[in-house]
Amino acid sequence: METILRAEGLTKYFGGLAAVENFDLFVKKGEILSLIGPNGAGKTTTFNLITGLESPTRGKITFKGEEIIELRPHEIVEKGIARTFQITRVFRKMTLLENVAVAQHIAIRPTISSTLFSLSERKREKSGLEKAEKMLRFVNLFPKREELATNLSLGEQKRLELAIALSMNPELLLLDEPVAGMNPKETEEVIDLIGVIRGEGITVFLIEHDMKMVMGVSERIVVMNYGKKIAEGPPEEVSRNPAVIEAYLGRRSPE
Repeated sequence: METILRAEGLTKYFGGLAAVENFDLFVKKGEILSLIGPNGAGKTTTFNLITGLESPTRGKITFKGEEIIELRPHEIVEKGIARTFQITRVFRKMTLLENVAVAQHIAIRPTISSTLFSLSERKREKSGLEKAEKMLRFVNLFPKREELATNLSLGEQKRLELAIALSMNPELLLLDEPVAGMNPKETEEVIDLIGVIRGEGITVFLIEHDMKMVMGVSERIVVMNYGKKIAEGPPEEVSRNPAVIEAYLGRRSPE
């Protein structure tokens, strides 16, 4: 299985504090990989570095063999990487349909030719709306397509954000705490969606604190603590790792 994303020696300092330090990571095409660790471990900073929201102090990130560190966020989206956020980022005063359609225009910029010729632009608008409707159906929000996003529950907002990310045709989808704040039924729905997404050939890389979910969906897990990788492997192996147990519980596992 080929490697779609690789980070080498990734380091990010904020002032004198290392949020991420000498972090190595690889993501295989088609897998579901989870990045876990205690609060403040550096997980979201790692996602921010991959998606261009932060610039590393040093290190290298390649996507399908191409260096992406110097790219801007919208350029990284165009390469095939999309993400959701720990705290949802939706346009609360817009409808669900407008959210998904507008986000495509923001993230994937129109070409010069498409803006010069109104017919091409109209076709692009129609195509964007059709894709938005398709994505809302996929996340089971189509019946609410004309509602304002501000009226959604937290779980529904997270599914809306997922629809927005999927509308950008990613090859690699980064999910930052996709089930945080959800009830068990909503969590199961998202787990099912992740399975379908992977079945469509999209690689999934997620951060999550719900360990039951992580252990259930992940093929491989990377564990961070204090900005460094402390463990990596299949779920059953990671769950027994003494360093992981200590990081989460503050003590060694019993002999």
